[in-house]
Amino acid sequence: MSLLKTRAYSPISQFAISCTMVLVVAAVSFAFSDLLGYRVVALLLLMTVSIIAMLFEIAPVLVAALLSSLVWNFFFIPPIYTFHINSTEDGLLFLLYFVVALVNTVLSFKIRKEEKKAREKEQKLQQIEVYNTLLNSLSHELRTPISTIIGAVDTLRESHDKLNAAQQTELLTQIDVAGMRLNRQVENLLNMSRLESGVFTPKLDWCDPNELIAAVVNDFSATASQKIVFIPNEEIPLLKVDAGLFEQILHNLIHNAVLYTPEKSEIHIQSVYQNNRWNLIVTDTGKGIDPIYFESVFTKFFRVPQTKTGGSGLGLSIVKGFVEMQGGSVKATNNYPSGLSILVELPAEASYVNNLKHE
Repeated sequence: MSLLKTRAYSPISQFAISCTMVLVVAAVSFAFSDLLGYRVVALLLLMTVSIIAMLFEIAPVLVAALLSSLVWNFFFIPPIYTFHINSTEDGLLFLLYFVVALVNTVLSFKIRKEEKKAREKEQKLQQIEVYNTLLNSLSHELRTPISTIIGAVDTLRESHDKLNAAQQTELLTQIDVAGMRLNRQVENLLNMSRLESGVFTPKLDWCDPNELIAAVVNDFSATASQKIVFIPNEEIPLLKVDAGLFEQILHNLIHNAVLYTPEKSEIHIQSVYQNNRWNLIVTDTGKGIDPIYFESVFTKFFRVPQTKTGGSGLGLSIVKGFVEMQGGSVKATNNYPSGLSILVELPAEASYVNNLKHE
């Protein structure tokens, strides 16, 4: 039984389990009472109460402590089957047992309270660290494009007559790229907020997978220094998917690959439909990551240690949220001989008419 889950049991369940544990240990001890002796039985019952104190809240434990002392008195301390105690030594032993059981219960309860406080404090510190990381990352991700836009606009305003057409075009391109970067960060924040609030609902419609992928790839053609390779798979039929969510998924995957791979490298996109599932694979030729981070990269605000700065740590977590929202799955693996592969599997209904066309 999990120590945390047992404390979430209903009060009736906690009382029932506590009393049952005491009675079971007492019954087994009674069967071997001639071998154990009533003093050893007292230790066994105390151990049982200690275990119960780790599992449940204080009220059931107090009842278990009281029950164990009464059971021990009635069935084990001579004369048995009575609450009367003849020996002063046994009476003192019974009193000490009862006190020790109660003290053990109270101390266990206080220790658990302190542990809870320590965990809550640690969680708060972790949250503060996460928020600090987020703020530092966002301040960089937002400040850089804003500074670029402001600087370019000021230059155009103050030196418009001194700039030739090529220089003006370059400044306008900088504004465009910075604006797109700023818009992407704002969209990521909004998407994460919507995911956590459960606002998103997939809107399924018939789409051409090749057209969807090509449209997203074209968005990067003017800005990415990497070569994005996509060969349309003509065997894939029309699929019923949420085009908007899919474009955001693929956009975040490509952007992540562009961000962490060398210039002039290649990013490959594969698209396959089989067993009523659409498989999308985005593979880069970068350094890859340590396998211990395969799950963590899809966690909000997570960044692989010792990677270059940039990004807010939201892109892949949004991918995971959008994919799982549609009943799919996503996983990361290292590519051979180098690089990282992200596999997205989405359940998708295929067009029967389109299937006939390919046969």
